[in-house]
Amino acid sequence: MPSAAVRIDEDSRRTAVAAARAALEKKADDVIVLDLRGVSGYTDFLVIGSGTSDRQIESIAESVEKELKAQGHRVVGSEGQRGGRWVLLDFGDVVVHVFHQDERVHYDLEGLWADAPRIEVAP
Repeated sequence: MPSAAVRIDEDSRRTAVAAARAALEKKADDVIVLDLRGVSGYTDFLVIGSGTSDRQIESIAESVEKELKAQGHRVVGSEGQRGGRWVLLDFGDVVVHVFHQDERVHYDLEGLWADAPRIEVAP
């Protein structure tokens, strides 16, 4: 029987994949999931995606939030949702970043967490 810690890790992984899929449904570009367990103490998984317009970024973020709320998760914090070029949704064990393409290149979170394993997500 798996331990509670293993179940929580798998729940977090499933949550991150669900967030990535919700972003992909709204045509987010270059969606990746980074596994930060063992690399960072601030969250277990980081989901990063991009959009080409402020409206698309808002739509992607709304889709992710709606999907994860439907699964029983709640947003711990959020930033930049109205008219922002970068939206952050914090679900505790999963943090989602939706960037305008230019902002994503500027902040380069993938480079910052280059040592973190990546999880492939099929649409």
